[in-house]
Amino acid sequence: MKQITAINDFVVKFANVNGSGSASANELFARAILRMGVPVSPRNIFPSNIQGLPTWYEVRVNEKGYQGRRGGVDLMVSMNPQTWDNDLKEIESGGYLFYDNSKPLPPSKFRSDVTAIGMPLTEICNTTYSDPRQRQLFKNIIYVGALSALLELDPKEIEQLFTEQYKGKEALLQSNFKALHLGRDYALKHLPCPLGIKLQRADNVGDKIFTDGNSAIALGAVYGGASVCAWYPITPSSSVAEAFIAYCKRMRTDTASGKNKYAIIQGEDELASIGIAIGAGWNGARAFTATSGPGISLMSEFIGLAYFAEIPVVLVDVQRGGPSTGMPTRTQQSDLLACAYASHGDTKHVLLFPEDPTECFELTAQAFDLAERLQTPVFVMTDLDIGMNTRLCRPYVWDDTREYDRGKVMTYERLDAGADFGRYLDVDGDGIPFRTYPGTHPTRGGYFTRGTTKNRYAQYSEAGPDYIDNMQRLMRKFETAKSLVPKPLLYPAEKPARFGAIFYGSTSPAMQEALDTLSERGIHVNALRIRGFPFADELSDFVASHPWVFVIEQNRDAQLKTLMVTDGKINPARLISLLHYDGTPITARFIVEQISQHADSRRVVPIKKAVA
Repeated sequence: MKQITAINDFVVKFANVNGSGSASANELFARAILRMGVPVSPRNIFPSNIQGLPTWYEVRVNEKGYQGRRGGVDLMVSMNPQTWDNDLKEIESGGYLFYDNSKPLPPSKFRSDVTAIGMPLTEICNTTYSDPRQRQLFKNIIYVGALSALLELDPKEIEQLFTEQYKGKEALLQSNFKALHLGRDYALKHLPCPLGIKLQRADNVGDKIFTDGNSAIALGAVYGGASVCAWYPITPSSSVAEAFIAYCKRMRTDTASGKNKYAIIQGEDELASIGIAIGAGWNGARAFTATSGPGISLMSEFIGLAYFAEIPVVLVDVQRGGPSTGMPTRTQQSDLLACAYASHGDTKHVLLFPEDPTECFELTAQAFDLAERLQTPVFVMTDLDIGMNTRLCRPYVWDDTREYDRGKVMTYERLDAGADFGRYLDVDGDGIPFRTYPGTHPTRGGYFTRGTTKNRYAQYSEAGPDYIDNMQRLMRKFETAKSLVPKPLLYPAEKPARFGAIFYGSTSPAMQEALDTLSERGIHVNALRIRGFPFADELSDFVASHPWVFVIEQNRDAQLKTLMVTDGKINPARLISLLHYDGTPITARFIVEQISQHADSRRVVPIKKAVA
């Protein structure tokens, strides 16, 4: 059997039981590799129950810095007998299986093309510790110690992480040191160290940061000027509000008086939360809510009110699998259509699609400018993969001279001078009217905010021409939004390409690797990453310049393609959907295989060669 050999380029997957304390140990493993200067991309795949069901933690190690899932597993750390058979199937031929051999397993439980490495973890723990909880928790640290020997992971980096984590807690620090070296010493003495896959110090991390999308969104909201957050807990978005609370305590508290300069309210449900956020936006505050697909469904009527009454508000949708409760702890790009047309009647909403935590920070801050400039709800569309998994990305940058775009706000001076104020009056053709803040002027600039139809001066009217006038103006405003949302980014192939590919959001990391792999195979693809809706003209130009364009997305119903055809007026005959929706993040291998199959079926063969 030929074993896999690789330096700084492999996939390790941990198969554990939820609630066993394994997540902390597995993340420790990933962070220690990062400290060696080798880029990693970990993903936690966990169940929606509290304890007992299977959970996995996959670590992509890649010196080139690819952050997407590759597909396949080179080393499986199998700590869960329930999932043994399926976990074994995932290992690449020539790969490795690390497991607890305290209880012998029959030969039928193994594969001849996979190197099995057994270590009596339970036996070691039972001999060393008397407390059942300690036995479980330190078992995780012991296998990390063993992996440090098998993969040549510098134990000093793990020790440094322990030192930082348990600063001032000497007893905890020393007990973790002990468990680490129990595993490492055993492996060095009894196991085949090192394996064919191993680590080597590098310098490929640089100034990049290691963080998750939900934390980045929260910080982006702070820098974007948000002072009000109203939310209701829902996986996978809850940590957005939790992080916002932590950042506000540090950055939004007046140092002289100690008073908070923010309001964070956990509503009794999603309806209350969006209502609070809209009310704050109407009052002049920058406000947002964070939720997931089921929350968007409940908020739809209020979203329609904000659209029709033209009140700025930001909604963060950390998407998960649906419908109904669906897969609460799995990822999908499942809410595009639900958000683009949220609420009944004719509505169209601005959507932003960040690819990683850095863009979560940037686009969230931008969302507040857009919401006020356009006086409308703006959606930041992430998903569980971006939101809850840590990612290596470029550092945040903020211009301290940047001024917030508050849009068209009628001032006291203009009102006092007799300016013509119509709350829904289009003064310059961009579809955006002037608004006033409550209390701007004692006698002028007031209006009745209503969700029913009205004329240009906010007077109640059910006259057909007034309704049509208002709806057409809202469409002009949506056209204006085209020039304001982030432009798509083009990734041109190195050689002339017949094929195009369109992607967005969390598909991006896997797509970058897939494009490189396809190029190595002689399949050249121009790619366009969508970052906002409404779509810019660059999208239709890109599609028109290719006979075939792949649209890669993570849902069943080709929602981006549907938006492109319906709203972008794209010819569907040119579009080929590649759909991944099993709840796990898309892999580079899936994209490569799908595009390769389609490319082969569309290969042009010269007539002479075909006849021969």
